[in-house]
Amino acid sequence: MSRYDRGQPSIETPKAKLNASNLKEAMEIFRYVKPYKGHFIAGLVFISLSAGTTMAFPYLLKLMVDSVGKPTTVLNSILLTPGKVSLIMLGVLCIQLVFSYLRIYLSSYVGENAMADMRKDIYQRMIMMPMDFFAQRRVGELTTRISADVSQIQDMVSSSLAELLRGVLVMVIGVGFLFFLSSKLTLIMLSVLPIIIVVAIVFGRKIRKLSRNTQDMLADSGTIVTETLQGISNVKSFSNEWYELSRYKDSILKMVKQAIRTATAQGLFVGLLIFSLSSAVVFVVWYGTTLMATGELTVMSMTTFVLYSAFVGGTMAGFAQIFSSLQKSIGATQRVRELLKETTENVSLDNAPVDPAYKLDGVVDLKHIAFSYPSRPEITVLKDISIQAGKGQKIAIVGPSGAGKSTIVGLLLQFYSPDGGEILFDGREASTFPISELRKQMALVPQDVMLFGGTIFENIGYGKSNASQQEIEDAARKANAHDFIMGFPEGYQTIVGERGIKLSGGQRQRIAIARAILKDPVILLLDEATSSLDSESEFLVQEALAKLMEGRTSFVVAHRLSTIRNSDNIIVLEDGMVVESGTHAELVAEDGLYKNLNRLQVEIN
Repeated sequence: MSRYDRGQPSIETPKAKLNASNLKEAMEIFRYVKPYKGHFIAGLVFISLSAGTTMAFPYLLKLMVDSVGKPTTVLNSILLTPGKVSLIMLGVLCIQLVFSYLRIYLSSYVGENAMADMRKDIYQRMIMMPMDFFAQRRVGELTTRISADVSQIQDMVSSSLAELLRGVLVMVIGVGFLFFLSSKLTLIMLSVLPIIIVVAIVFGRKIRKLSRNTQDMLADSGTIVTETLQGISNVKSFSNEWYELSRYKDSILKMVKQAIRTATAQGLFVGLLIFSLSSAVVFVVWYGTTLMATGELTVMSMTTFVLYSAFVGGTMAGFAQIFSSLQKSIGATQRVRELLKETTENVSLDNAPVDPAYKLDGVVDLKHIAFSYPSRPEITVLKDISIQAGKGQKIAIVGPSGAGKSTIVGLLLQFYSPDGGEILFDGREASTFPISELRKQMALVPQDVMLFGGTIFENIGYGKSNASQQEIEDAARKANAHDFIMGFPEGYQTIVGERGIKLSGGQRQRIAIARAILKDPVILLLDEATSSLDSESEFLVQEALAKLMEGRTSFVVAHRLSTIRNSDNIIVLEDGMVVESGTHAELVAEDGLYKNLNRLQVEIN
């Protein structure tokens, strides 16, 4: 395996077997169709009517030819001539046009609306998932659920089921007409069905496996694109465009080879199907000529029989594609259902202000906290951690990389629950607060600031959705961001680009600080907020952070010890344990880890 290989699982749209269990699970998705059941039922009716008018056409053609020179009587009273039959056929075609339009319109109406509801539910479910859910899944996998998988299900609701029903009706009506015309020929034609069923079973399994492998490889190539574009700065900084291109080319070539193998199997299957049907038609026509010679069958009846046989045979050939589509749709349904059954966080989905019953003063107490990440339960990250923070106090957390500093921030934000111990806010256990009530009163300024791809105004306003222009500008001034923002031609309407790529690190940090100032939190969490900045940017950011921390309980994770000297309490972590705590003056007076870290940074500077 290449040292660059990410080794991630693929994002495929699998085919599922059409068994009773899978079909039952797939039918549960039809709860999204229920609000539109009137349109759905009407669509089914027009599908039936469309199939009926389609199958009437060959019989009317027979009546037209039979009426030449000798008018035909139907219903014991109506005298038909070729002209009258032609008018009837034109009328049937007009009716069929209306039926076809209505069936397609109604199917699309139901499919589009039902799948829009499903997409909204999936998206709602995703954003309500706990952090551990996202830690174990890729972004590409999740976006596939809401795009490709739902689109596949939509094909089933809007198209595949309609085509299946129409095909069944065409077959039933067609076979009925065939028996009416000649039961002997019909039985001969139907004798080919066992052969077709055997061919379908044998090739269906093979094609399903090959198709899934093709989907796997296609998903792998899509993953490469996603990873490359998300990490484009790394690609370019390491001058690895050549590698990513070659990786993508190799993936595409593998997918093409697999797709050709799949197409070969499908081609052989279709070829055998056509051969079987054509052979049956040849035999039927030959036998039909013997019946014509004995007078049991007229020339026009034979011609009509062949036309109906073509309708029925074409429909049977189309079933292979319909069943393939249904298998994919059921596979997609299973994946979507898995997501919809996941346990979510109990977060609020409205923008209501904080409930006075859960209003915080800012007193935080971590008592004997132990924690391991759910994805790595064998590694204990925090061991018996106890930290106290009074209202408005500034608590600094320092220590070597991997000591568990950022994990404490995640626990305070309730991204995870501790395995042992308890977290208290104002003396109350964290679990007694609704998660959203806690998070509404906290603000995080991380090291790697993630900005959305919109404007600076929208990114600052993310801290308060109904903020005015003046409030956003005031927050930007306090964050030392207003001047650089106004230096852009578009000012606050400047587009920041994907993840804020158009802004410098210091500018992104100040936007994040302005966002936190606008939120006006009770508890402030700073996770390495200045570690990657130059001296000038750090000075401006530190000045902004000082304004932000005034009057708030603050937890500051820092590598640069010079930035936390004025903290009320400094917690020193090592190997997931608190090894020292105290003020800067107290800790440098002792011969411990903090003093050594401080001395090393002074020497480096």
